[in-house]
Amino acid sequence: MSGVGKGTTCSAISAILKAKGFRVTAIKIDPYVNVDAGTMNPTEHGEVFVLADGMECDQDMGNYERFLDQELPSANYMTTGSVYKKVIEKERAMKYRGKCVEVVPHIPLEVIRRIEYATKNSNSEICVIEIGGTVGEYQNILFLEAARMMRIKYPGNVLIGMVSFLPIPKKVGEMKTKPTQSAVRTLNSAGIQPDFIVARSERRLDQKRKEKIATFCNIREHDVISAPDVDSVYHLPVNFEKDGLSQIILDKLKLKAKKDRLKPWEKLSNKIKRLKKTIKIAIVGKYFNTGEFILSDSYISVIQSIKHSAYANDVEPVLDWVDSFDFEQNPKSVAKLDQYQGVVVPGGFGERGTEGIVKAIQYARQKQIPYLGLCYGLQWAVVEFARHQAGIKRANTSEVKPHGPDSVIDILPDQARKLKHHDYGGSMRLGIYQAFLKPGSRARAIYKKTSVWERHRHRYEVNPEYISKLQKAGLVFSGYSQDKKLMEIIELPKEKHPFFLAVQFHPEFQSSPHQPHPLFMEFIKTGKALKYKK
Repeated sequence: MSGVGKGTTCSAISAILKAKGFRVTAIKIDPYVNVDAGTMNPTEHGEVFVLADGMECDQDMGNYERFLDQELPSANYMTTGSVYKKVIEKERAMKYRGKCVEVVPHIPLEVIRRIEYATKNSNSEICVIEIGGTVGEYQNILFLEAARMMRIKYPGNVLIGMVSFLPIPKKVGEMKTKPTQSAVRTLNSAGIQPDFIVARSERRLDQKRKEKIATFCNIREHDVISAPDVDSVYHLPVNFEKDGLSQIILDKLKLKAKKDRLKPWEKLSNKIKRLKKTIKIAIVGKYFNTGEFILSDSYISVIQSIKHSAYANDVEPVLDWVDSFDFEQNPKSVAKLDQYQGVVVPGGFGERGTEGIVKAIQYARQKQIPYLGLCYGLQWAVVEFARHQAGIKRANTSEVKPHGPDSVIDILPDQARKLKHHDYGGSMRLGIYQAFLKPGSRARAIYKKTSVWERHRHRYEVNPEYISKLQKAGLVFSGYSQDKKLMEIIELPKEKHPFFLAVQFHPEFQSSPHQPHPLFMEFIKTGKALKYKK
């Protein structure tokens, strides 16, 4: 079912198969009519992840990249909308040569074509595919049909795994298998029998539960994989191997492991379990609340990047979600940031909570709390500095004040033209761009490079008209495009602040547990040193 952990399961499976020496790629199928994830609300769908080639996609693509530690192309992501759009385009171009184009088989055939292309394009030996949504929903039935057809087309080379939830009702106190039994029956009705079941639950499955699932779901006990709740998703590869998942998959595919490189995952898992010291980080944002619940998935890549760097610095991160709107309603409450060793302002759009973000940035700057701004976090750091240090009292962004007197952050001309025609999908600066680093700057010292390539997702930029005035007030522009028209990184000198740095791009999209991003590494290192210094 949706949200049960299919994405992290596919990521862990991909990681252990790669550790066994195979070339692996991963695909996410989203059952949305949206052509891509760019126009989806983060509090409904979670984070929009951006690939190097600019594709806006589901957050699970980020999970795949982090676990595989490799870039994935846009060919590895599809939605219902993108599939239908392609079929309709082909029909209009007479690619079907006058045939009646039907939902079945042409939609499933297009899905299969995309899977084949993505696998061949990446030169992969194994492709792990996640079908989003919940079994039995109308919107994913065509993708299940594609899976059924693929099994016939490639006998012995297609496996179906099902991730299912086994609840333990508190008043009952017993792990229940009936939901899984029902889910398998529903899957059977689509013509598919799972080869193995990943059983998600609060605790590990006992033998009795495995026996019941095997009996009523028509699989061997050996093919029921226990997936209990864990404190970190990076325990999953090791956990799955406790039940021999990679060997089950390889046996069914009649393949033999070429290598065994699970040691890095075992080392990371053991390290996470042993961590004693902590570091408290405040994530000040605006996409947290969904009804009465907190949706941390809105910033999943930021969260994971902090964890990667914290683990590498031998500390356990304690993350608190701080709704910036609270600082607007109660300005004095910003003082609670004193308890943190770092403040992060991640990406975002729109006006809500922005004055609260400004208050948080000002407090972190003045109180010497390590600050890391990401995209939106750079734009509001520029606004804050302009207002309180450069004397530009009415400084703002044209996103919030379109005709304001001092738009220190303004829209690019090309993006303005697209917005005028309501072309919101794919209308931003998307994907990977090069940033050149200023000699002697902190950014250059952190990266240890003269230039870097980072992923972007934004419409607004630092207004060139104000750069000189901001520089004179002490703000350092330490990263910029080759023509120096686009500002990519701002910072304060080390002698003025222990760590005050913000970037126009999204470094969180290029961090992995085995290769933490250098900006997050330095941010955590600074916060740790401030907390534990004598």
